[in-house]
Amino acid sequence: MTRTMDDVAKPNQPLSRFTTYRTGGPAQWLAEAESLDDLLRISETLRSHPMPTFVLGRGSNLVVSDAGIEGLVLILGSSFSGVAFQDPYVLTGGATPLPVLAREAVKAGRGGLEWYVGIPGSVGGAIRMNAGGHGSDTSAWLVDAQVFDLDSGTIRTETGATLGFSYRSSSLAASDVVVTATFASESVDPAVASAAMREVSVWRREHQPGGTFNAGSVFTNPPGDSAGRIIDAMGLKGLRIGTAHVSHKHANFIEADPNGRSQDIYDLVWEVQTRVSDLTAIELVPEIKFVGQFD
Repeated sequence: MTRTMDDVAKPNQPLSRFTTYRTGGPAQWLAEAESLDDLLRISETLRSHPMPTFVLGRGSNLVVSDAGIEGLVLILGSSFSGVAFQDPYVLTGGATPLPVLAREAVKAGRGGLEWYVGIPGSVGGAIRMNAGGHGSDTSAWLVDAQVFDLDSGTIRTETGATLGFSYRSSSLAASDVVVTATFASESVDPAVASAAMREVSVWRREHQPGGTFNAGSVFTNPPGDSAGRIIDAMGLKGLRIGTAHVSHKHANFIEADPNGRSQDIYDLVWEVQTRVSDLTAIELVPEIKFVGQFD
């Protein structure tokens, strides 16, 4: 019997709980995969009932429109989260939170990934976006990743060389789901590495707005400069549109009010882009992703 979307997904599910902005409307369909068999069933259903598909990680670099997302939104369940070791490698699932990866690696005496402790995304999202910070990025440590293709229902191995990594991007397609990943590591004293992680956490608390609804850095840094410095120099800290404002603590962060609107975030990003472009001719490029329909 042909499976229908009702067999693999739930209709009209709210997405705000899956994003760090806590804004956005519902997914037309939401599927949570707990196994490769689940991914195969979802893939088969999508081939018989084609529709737009969006793979959602931890929502830390994302703005979902107030109208929600048409089609299917896929998330990986907890069975795709975990960390294991095969010296000198760190093996992990695509849904593993990056801070968990960093801390578990340090506990096992494996270093190099400490900087992940301050990034609230998932392993899969880090690979898709080539997440980075504190002088390093994902491409510097990734050995390979197992990637499930929802279009074909097949799994393949990608390496750092084949993923086309560049600044905050990779060649992964919208239909690709990172299910596992292997990272290189180096031997480290857990006490020393733990101290390094604390330094990262302290730096972020001192320089970035914690405890607020935000999605991290809004714009990528222009070559040789800092988006935050440019926006600050324009006097745009505190600029507000509706329920969103440019952070007073770090100008490359936009914070949302409780019960905020995604459209306000979108409009504020556009306003900052426009003002910076008009005054400096610098074209800031958003690092955060907008999904769904915006005015």
